[in-house]
Amino acid sequence: MVTEPCDRGPPWPPLRVVEDLRAVPRGLPPGNFLALPPRTAIQSVRCYSHGSHETDEEFDARWVTYFNKPDIDAWELRKGINTLVTYDLVPEPKIIDAALRACRRLNDFASTVRILEAVKDKAGPHKEIYPYVIQELRPTLNELGISTPEELGLDKV
Repeated sequence: MVTEPCDRGPPWPPLRVVEDLRAVPRGLPPGNFLALPPRTAIQSVRCYSHGSHETDEEFDARWVTYFNKPDIDAWELRKGINTLVTYDLVPEPKIIDAALRACRRLNDFASTVRILEAVKDKAGPHKEIYPYVIQELRPTLNELGISTPEELGLDKV
């Protein structure tokens, strides 16, 4: 089996034997120049957060305030939704309510469906979370005229 030569070269810098040997003192016995210089120990650094920790109520209030901004634009809405989805939690219904109302102010129906799909996805294997959220959001959904993905038949796709 013939193998092609590797175009990338060696995984380490090539040794310059002749130039390296010129730097070796002439009076040393053989083998001493191979000894490696002592290495200093690398000290581990522990990075802890020294900032204040946000309570659940403060977290919820921060996101409700974010989505309730009267001058929120479509980019800020999507940025907020994407950031919220990255957290390891299912957002509280009051946060989702504020996000849905922001979608309505922007006439962005696609984002409302994406928000509801994201909530269902974030609930994961906990099948009781999504129906609870929909139950809590039902008055808002009816008021804004928003259908759930299940009502639109998107859960069968």
